[in-house]
Amino acid sequence: MWTSTQYRNVVRGSAWYDLIVTAAFATPWSFAALHGFLTSLELPGELPAFAPAHMLMANLLGSVVCVWAVLRICDPQALYGRYDAVARFLFAAWQAYALAHGASSLLVVFLVFELAWGIAQTLPICGEGACSRSAAQQS
Repeated sequence: MWTSTQYRNVVRGSAWYDLIVTAAFATPWSFAALHGFLTSLELPGELPAFAPAHMLMANLLGSVVCVWAVLRICDPQALYGRYDAVARFLFAAWQAYALAHGASSLLVVFLVFELAWGIAQTLPICGEGACSRSAAQQS
């Protein structure tokens, strides 16, 4: 259970994580460098070469996630945290799907973080009913 301030910090923390992890996806040049680095690691699982349409999808994803992250850093509202949790569970579902179909095992690290941030942002916040009920029961 989070206090309002703690929850805002969780929303802001998850946004910083997104910005740091996703910034390299936002441009063709930064993504090409990231892709080259990841390919050089020779991790198990497939990390294919990207055609222009794939690059476009990666850049669109990176751009949208970066803008969404900056919004949550500047204004970490509880509502944004709840929506972000839903998005994280969707991302986790697609990451699990990709892993099941031969994607690089590196994806497991990101899957764990998606689930952790998603769960953290679904926990109750004091003042949304639960804390106030327990405080009233203790009085």
